[in-house]
Amino acid sequence: MKILRLLPFFLALPLAAQQQRVALTPPMGWNSWNHFATRVTEADVRGAADAIAASGMKDAGYVYVNIDDAWEGKRDAQGVIHSNEKFPDMKALGDYIHSKGLKFGIYSSPGPQTCARYEGSYQHEEQDAKTWAEWGVDYVKYDLCSFRPIMNAAAAKDPEHAEEIKFKLMKEAYDKMSKALKATGRPIVLSLCQYGWNDVWTWGPEVGGNLWRTTDDIRDSYLSMSQIGFSQAGLSKYAGPGHWNDPDMLEIGNGLMTAEEYRTHMSLWCLLAAPLLAGNDLSKMTDETKSILLNKEAIALDQDPLGKQGDRVWAKGALEVWAKPLSNGKVAVGLFNRSLEAAPVSFKLSDVGAKSGAKARDLWAHKDLGALKDSYTSTIPAHGVVLLKLE
Repeated sequence: MKILRLLPFFLALPLAAQQQRVALTPPMGWNSWNHFATRVTEADVRGAADAIAASGMKDAGYVYVNIDDAWEGKRDAQGVIHSNEKFPDMKALGDYIHSKGLKFGIYSSPGPQTCARYEGSYQHEEQDAKTWAEWGVDYVKYDLCSFRPIMNAAAAKDPEHAEEIKFKLMKEAYDKMSKALKATGRPIVLSLCQYGWNDVWTWGPEVGGNLWRTTDDIRDSYLSMSQIGFSQAGLSKYAGPGHWNDPDMLEIGNGLMTAEEYRTHMSLWCLLAAPLLAGNDLSKMTDETKSILLNKEAIALDQDPLGKQGDRVWAKGALEVWAKPLSNGKVAVGLFNRSLEAAPVSFKLSDVGAKSGAKARDLWAHKDLGALKDSYTSTIPAHGVVLLKLE
């Protein structure tokens, strides 16, 4: 209701101010890379849009349909970027995605080439932003990739100041695209993908980033997911409405982790107020995968309007407790067991910002646990989690 009351004020803002208010909660949707990589086609993307609309994902908040690398073709004589033969009509594709009530995302690089060696946006930033806006793009993932050799070449001319030169050029490249997107007049989310270099969370907002990758690429393994997710401790103060830490996309449903591990993945990302971008084949989801991606109680933690990222409050060996402040004085708590055997994990209510007598709900069991006294203990399976909401 609070958001609705603010809506007339928001609509009265100048367009430039409205543009800055995208991603008030962490973006949710789907990205093609984790499952399809460079094999992605228009049919895959349309299929993803269909699945989001039909499976309940749209109703749960997944709205962005994002094409990652490998859509790009060549530039024409005027320098205008065109899609390749796998994507014959990007405007029509964007219209199709929008017809489902969803949003359209795309990918590029500030360098001459993307990571997969397709055409990048180097020296065509304003032109590309204009083209994407004409296609109806709502989200741009901007991956550093081949801009790094440009940075390195400039730095080699002045070795004494090499790191400062590279850092300056990187910031300028992202700022240039941010300004180009804003100049289109279309509200477009800008995702900075540069793997957390130079503590991007400290400067991402000043170059127009709405989210920024804090780590290297995720893989569909417990080791990769857990190393990335649990490494986010200490970054909570840098996240908030319109600017989010991004520990990379979801691997849930891609098949190389157990259901317990995927629940840990989802729980941790929701506590982190991380973008929730599914990376699986949405046309072939099992009921188990759906139950994890569509857990609306977990999603509500991620999308809580207070916009606070959770953080680690206790750890001993492979056992950890994380807490995330929620609106209306509520708090989310995750109890994690990173070991290979079941183990009890405990927390004191005072350590997570809750008072004695707080009512608890288990968000994976979907059941109320009643009022807790001063502490809580649960035996957590190997690589597992218990996710609670306290009020």
